[in-house]
Amino acid sequence: MIQDAYVEQLVKRKNPPYALAVKILLGILFAVSLFLAVTTMFGILVLLAVGAAAYFVMLRLNTEFEYLYIDGQLSIDRIMNQNKRKKVMECDKDSLLMVAPLDSYVLKDYEAQGMKTVDCSSGRSDVKKYAFFYQDGQQRMKVIFEPNERLLHCIRNTSPRKIVM
Repeated sequence: MIQDAYVEQLVKRKNPPYALAVKILLGILFAVSLFLAVTTMFGILVLLAVGAAAYFVMLRLNTEFEYLYIDGQLSIDRIMNQNKRKKVMECDKDSLLMVAPLDSYVLKDYEAQGMKTVDCSSGRSDVKKYAFFYQDGQQRMKVIFEPNERLLHCIRNTSPRKIVM
């Protein structure tokens, strides 16, 4: 009996050092624009602009990544502010070229000039990061991520020659 491989992992991206300053600045701008909206007609436009900017900035500051591995199909989604989901990438075991630790010498053979690199890691330095390469049509892609042991084990079970631990 063949067992289906299913692993789901959620990785929260560390807030950048400037996140608190940006939040305070947006609060101050919002208060000033609210005062302008009450006193002048032009202030309403400023209030709308600051509100839209605050929405998009706050959406980008709170980011998580979901790694989902189902029967040889790996997909990574970006979840912004815990409510908006965007697919970052999706590849099957046939288009997967190599999975290895980020500091591995094996990755040098797969890197190419002009290659698109996507960082789907938490940004923390104390966590072991991996990189995987996959073929997306004619373009080769590099994705940096932080898989747990279960995810690495499932990838190894379905594609044993394409993973370096």
